[in-house]
Amino acid sequence: MPGQVQLQRVNYGGWPNCCRMTNDQVDLVITADVGPRVIRFGFVGEENEFHEYAATLGKTGGGEWNNYGGHRLWHAPEVHPRTYFPDNDPVRLDSHADWIRTLQAVETTTGIQNEMDIHLSRVGAYVRVVHRLRNTNLWPVELAPWAISVMAPNGTAIIPLPPRDTHPEALLPASTLTLWAYTDMSDRRWTWGRKYVLARQDPKASTPQKAGFLVPDGWCAYARGGHLFVVRFEPVPGARYADMGANVETWIDPEMLELETMGPMARLEPAASVEHVEHWSLYCDVPMPRDENDVERYVLPRLRRDVSQPRLEVPEE
Repeated sequence: MPGQVQLQRVNYGGWPNCCRMTNDQVDLVITADVGPRVIRFGFVGEENEFHEYAATLGKTGGGEWNNYGGHRLWHAPEVHPRTYFPDNDPVRLDSHADWIRTLQAVETTTGIQNEMDIHLSRVGAYVRVVHRLRNTNLWPVELAPWAISVMAPNGTAIIPLPPRDTHPEALLPASTLTLWAYTDMSDRRWTWGRKYVLARQDPKASTPQKAGFLVPDGWCAYARGGHLFVVRFEPVPGARYADMGANVETWIDPEMLELETMGPMARLEPAASVEHVEHWSLYCDVPMPRDENDVERYVLPRLRRDVSQPRLEVPEE
């Protein structure tokens, strides 16, 4: 029904206890048998913008971490085995009028509890996701919230660089670029532009790629199949970020592309929590950008429209 958010229990991919949230334009599916995960987000009746792994759909239990796809919450920096605590068990779903809270049991190896609040706008393709990490230990823990969207293949990530200037007016560095030991800057999946970096997912490529960026503009996006998925977040000027100062990262492999945003590093005292908020928007009829000119021609008009929309606020509980 237009102007309303509808919630219903559904079987999705073999998981019988999922919650589907929908308005007149888009729908999300949140898993309860594993997670916390948003396994689907897309226009009603159309393809999932997120990638799903056929081999793990409907799977539950076990001691190994599974990449089910969709959208998940981790805590940075990435360390094995700490980061890879399995999210293979049921989670609690609390339903509200137009939002869902999904709450994982405390990670037995870290003492950290993960939860997400997913708010769907009553009208339009807008979602607010509040990612929350809580320290249940008896000692402080240092970490950062890390929101990861596993995007479907054959798309292009768009990451804006800080505002450009000229020499000799600009004498000090203005950008942070984080490279991993396996990052190949000559790989054809990258386009290193003056204002934007483009990262292309190619199922024919055989090696992974990853890079991190400090993005003061607070947005990144993924274009695929005529659709544009935009993620907005609030950068914190002067804050300390993980991975040598990155608040946006992207990972590419032959199956998918991860679009990742991070909150600042935080020292969590016992019983304390930290939040990181993403705002999602989805647009149709957006041509695939091939270069920076295409970004400014096709992506920026949608982004300006996106910024003009009121942000969803968290209701009082």
